[in-house]
Amino acid sequence: MIALKQLAHDLHMKPGELQKQGIETFLRRKLKMIESELFLLAKKYGIRDVFEFDKMIKEGKFHERDAFEEYFKFDNLEAERDLILKYLEKI
Repeated sequence: MIALKQLAHDLHMKPGELQKQGIETFLRRKLKMIESELFLLAKKYGIRDVFEFDKMIKEGKFHERDAFEEYFKFDNLEAERDLILKYLEKI
């Protein structure tokens, strides 16, 4: 495993700055993956968010049985996206 202090030293950075940049890069990459998945699900169902998804299921436009797993996946992805955005604001 690479030692943070040694790597920071070799890159002429402070360890805290290297760590911060690493976390930010990880979060931004994760955010892009989540947003891609959300986009594909939204496109598939013609929705913008989980609330619209829920409304369309209640209106019978999608059968709950058919969309059940993707509804919860969409909901979880939105929650994870929101959490990542909160952390990115703090960086």
